[in-house]
Formats: sequence, C-alpha cells, structure tokens
Amino acid sequence: MGELLLKDEVFAVVGAAIEVHKELGNGFLEPVYQESLEIELALRKIPFVAQERLHLFYKGIELRKEYIPDFVCFGEIIVEIKALNILTNIETAQLINYLKATKLRVGLLINFGASGRLEWKRFVN
Repeated sequence: MGELLLKDEVFAVVGAAIEVHKELGNGFLEPVYQESLEIELALRKIPFVAQERLHLFYKGIELRKEYIPDFVCFGEIIVEIKALNILTNIETAQLINYLKATKLRVGLLINFGASGRLEWKRFVN
C-alpha cells in the first residue's frame, strides 16, 4: 500500500481544526469557525489562503464562474468547512467537483456542527 498523498499536511490542518473544535465546540455558525480556523492555522504557521477565488475551466476554456473555497492550505489542499448537524452527499459532491474543476489533488471536508465531535473526511482526486 502506498503512502497517503500530503499525509503530514492533512494531519496538520486536521489538528488545527480539532483545536478549534476543542475550544469552541459545536453550535456556532460557519463564519465563526472560519475566522477561528484562520487564527489557528496562522498560530501553527500552516500556509493558507482564505477564500481565494479559483478559476474553473471547461475543456481548457476558463469559465466566468469562480469557486471560492474556505481555504487552500499548503497551496495544494482545498478545505471546505461546514457547521451542519450531519454531512450529506451534497457537501461531498461539492468538494469532489471542486477538486476536479481546479485540478487540485486533495480536499478536506470539515464539519464543526456534528454533536460532540469534529467530523472530517479526506478526498483525493
């Protein structure tokens, strides 16, 4: 079995999210977690860009529509955060489609809204 793609980087981002969840718990709206995770990533010196506009392409042609992920960490990992009771196939499909459209390889879907624990999923394109 091969090594996980960007294993250490994903571990670092998830660790930051766990710290945010430990401090805040669940029940806040997504913007609170967005800002808190920005602070935690900076404290841990994890390189990130928050809400950067990414260009999408269809058959090599740039679309007018842009995608604005919550974070791109290490220049390679799309991070989408949610504050929902439960993640559904809709959120999963959203992240998978963003990976395909942007050609980035790794995505994290992090949910701060699940009762009692941080929920996260790792995706590879």
